Amino acid sequence: MLLETDPPELATDSRLRLQTSVRLRWFAVVGQLVTVAVVSLWFGFAMPLGYCLALIVLSAWLNVYLRLRFPARHRLSTHLGTWLIAYDISQLAALLFLTGGITNPFMPLIIAPVTVAAATLPPRNTVLLGVLAGVLSVVLAYHHLAVPWPAGAPLELPNLYKAGLLAAVLAGMIFQALYALRLAKESRLMSAALAATELILAREQKLHALDGLAAAAAHELGTPLSTITLVAKELNRSVPPDSPMAEDLSLLQAQAVRCREILQKLTRSPEERDPLHAMLSVSQLIEEAATPYRGRKATIVIEAHVAPGTSGPAAEEPVGERRPGVIYGVGNLIENAVDFAASTVAVTATWGDQSLTVTIVDDGPGFAADLIETIGEPYVTTRSTASRAAKESGAPAGLGLGLFIAKTLLERSGATITLENRPRPERGAIVTITWPRALYQTREGVFGRERHAS
Repeated sequence: MLLETDPPELATDSRLRLQTSVRLRWFAVVGQLVTVAVVSLWFGFAMPLGYCLALIVLSAWLNVYLRLRFPARHRLSTHLGTWLIAYDISQLAALLFLTGGITNPFMPLIIAPVTVAAATLPPRNTVLLGVLAGVLSVVLAYHHLAVPWPAGAPLELPNLYKAGLLAAVLAGMIFQALYALRLAKESRLMSAALAATELILAREQKLHALDGLAAAAAHELGTPLSTITLVAKELNRSVPPDSPMAEDLSLLQAQAVRCREILQKLTRSPEERDPLHAMLSVSQLIEEAATPYRGRKATIVIEAHVAPGTSGPAAEEPVGERRPGVIYGVGNLIENAVDFAASTVAVTATWGDQSLTVTIVDDGPGFAADLIETIGEPYVTTRSTASRAAKESGAPAGLGLGLFIAKTLLERSGATITLENRPRPERGAIVTITWPRALYQTREGVFGRERHAS
C-alpha cells in the first residue's frame, strides 16, 4: 500500500510572512554592515568597499519598499516569497564574490536562505532555490576576487581544499533543507489534525447544545400536555359513548399520552439506557460493525470462540456496554480491509481469562513494511490509488482522518491496536485489537470511568 502524507492544499501555500522576511533581511543588512566596517576600518584590509555598500543599501531599500507596499502582517504568496529568497541568495553570493568567494569564512551563510525556504515554501520552490544556491556556490569556489587580507601575504588556498569547502557547504545545505522540510511538514500535519479535532469537538458541542434545548423543550411542554390530557379525560367522561366526538376525544387523549412518552425519552439521563440494547456480546458488536460493508467485493467471515485452555466462567462470551465509538472504530478497520481485500476478510474474536482479541485479516497487498509505523497518524492514508482515481472522477478522496479517528476512539476505550503483514508466502494485512477483558465486559472499566468523568 502506498501512502500519501500531505493533506490537500497544505503543501502549496507559503508560510512566510512579510514581517518575518523583512526582519531577517534587516538582520542580514546590519550584520553585513558591521562585518564590512570591521574588515575595512578596523583591520584596514583592502576591499571593493563601494560595491559592497551598494549591495547592502539595495537590500535596505528593498525592505523599505516592502514595508510601504504591504501591511506588516501580510502573508507573502509562494511566487513572491520565492523571488525574495532568490534575491537574498544572489545578493549574498555577490558580496561573497567581492570578498573572496569560497575562501571567505562567511561562505556557509549561503545555507541560511535555503533553510528559510525549506521551512516556509513548497518543496518544489525549495528545490529550485537550492539549485540556485548550489550553482552559485560552485561558481564562487573557482571565480571570485581576492579575500580581504594583509598586504604582502595574500591568502591562496589549494583547489583541493576549495573543493572540500564546497562539498561541506553543499552537504550542509542539503541536510539543513531536508531537516527544515521535515519539521515544517510535521508542523502542517499537526496543525491540520488539530483543526480537524477542533471541528469534531465543535460539532459535539453543538450536539450537546441540541440535547439541552430538547430537554428544555420537553420540560416546558410537559405542563400543557398534562393539561390537554386532563381536559381530554374530563370531556371524554361527559360525552355519551355513542357521540361522534367520543372517538375523536379518545384519539386526542392517546396522542397526548404518546407525546408525553416521547418527551420522557428526551429528558432521560444518558445513564438510563434501554436494557435490551445497552449491552453487546463480542459477536454482536462485530456483526453490527460489519453489516454496512457486506455485499461488497469481499466476503466478510466472522468467527467468535474461546481461547484454548480457557474454562469455567471465563469461557463465556464477554458482554460489554454498547459504545458507538467502539462500533465505529471496528467498522472503519473492517471497511479498510474490505476495500483492499482480493476476496475475503476474516474477523475473528478470541477471549480468555485476561484479554479479548479481535483480529481482522484480509488477502490484499498488505502494508508497506517501512510505513506500518506511520499508519493511523492524521492525513496518512493507504488510499493513494483510490484518491487519484477519485480526483480524476470528481469524487471526494479520502484524507486519512477516518483511520486516525477510529484508532483514537478504540485506544480511548482501553484497546491496543497492532498492524502487521501475514507471513509469506501469504499476502494480506493483519489488524489486531486487544482489550483487557475486565475493561470490556464490566461497567466499571474504562467505559464506566469515561461516563462518570463526563
